[in-house]
Amino acid sequence: MIRAGWVVLLCLGGCGAGLRAADIAVAAAADLKFALDELVAEFRTHEPTYRVRVTYGSSGNFFAQLHNRAPFDLFLSADIDYPRRLVDAGHALEDRVFLYAVGRLVLWTSQASLDVEQLGSRSLLAPSVRRIAIANPRHAPYGVAAVAALKSLDAFETAEPKLVYGENIAQAAHFVQSGAADLGVLALSLALAPPLREAGRYWEIPMEAYPRMEQGGIVLKWTKEAVAARAFRDFVLGAPGRAVLDRYGFLLPDP
Repeated sequence: MIRAGWVVLLCLGGCGAGLRAADIAVAAAADLKFALDELVAEFRTHEPTYRVRVTYGSSGNFFAQLHNRAPFDLFLSADIDYPRRLVDAGHALEDRVFLYAVGRLVLWTSQASLDVEQLGSRSLLAPSVRRIAIANPRHAPYGVAAVAALKSLDAFETAEPKLVYGENIAQAAHFVQSGAADLGVLALSLALAPPLREAGRYWEIPMEAYPRMEQGGIVLKWTKEAVAARAFRDFVLGAPGRAVLDRYGFLLPDP
């Protein structure tokens, strides 16, 4: 016969083992800031034992850090080429990249006098536009796309002397929101987020004006939380993630 006291001790030693909390460190493109914050909160209600910590930044900078085995479990890039190159270098847990969204560009302003919705690309030539914010094209995919869009719209030569560069697309958005720039070439996902949606207006740049912005990710090979990282990846790719990403203006791949 097992005494009641021994049952308590046995449970203390083993019954809770399956409930061990797991911390998931995610390196995520800055255009995901508001959408992913929502998804992290929703994921926690479904998986209370998993804690997700997200660091936002430029995908190119993360790529360089991950080549040196930066301590992340999951990488969500704004350019699917970066995780593909990490797979080729043997840094992914699985030999495949998952596509989670396609990004879109807009011109955004907080100037009430600049009717960007009506002017469209002509906003770039408006006399009141003295500074134009974009993400740094040296390491931010949205910066690369912005330069391509400006050239496609025949506005790069005029715009180039006015360009101010954010470390990532979120910082570029902050420049315009704060008044440090008059116009920004930004991610639609940020223009639809509450801070910008309530403070300005935007015009969507035609998608044919810049290379298709496929956004993808990988689970990193050195993760110690593979089960938890895969669970969060599947949540982003599943119905909850698709609903939130769609609301923030991302185009979605087939399920």
